[in-house]
Amino acid sequence: MCLSIPGKVISIDESNPDLKMGKVSFSGVTKEICLQWLPDVQVGEYVLAHVGFALSKIDEKDAEETLTVLKEMGDLE
Repeated sequence: MCLSIPGKVISIDESNPDLKMGKVSFSGVTKEICLQWLPDVQVGEYVLAHVGFALSKIDEKDAEETLTVLKEMGDLE
């Protein structure tokens, strides 16, 4: 089992057509991750990411609820 963390897409870099990358904010921590598997993702949308790869999109409400639970569990400290 793996854990995916919701993050908000801040910017998208499509300068390399073979590897779509983006800056994603995870509760204020910004990381560069691969967005290649989500060709239709847009800035402002939320994604579920695992080990540097965006795996799927998630709506804002579900993302915020998940982040709240993770914070309550102490997993985002």
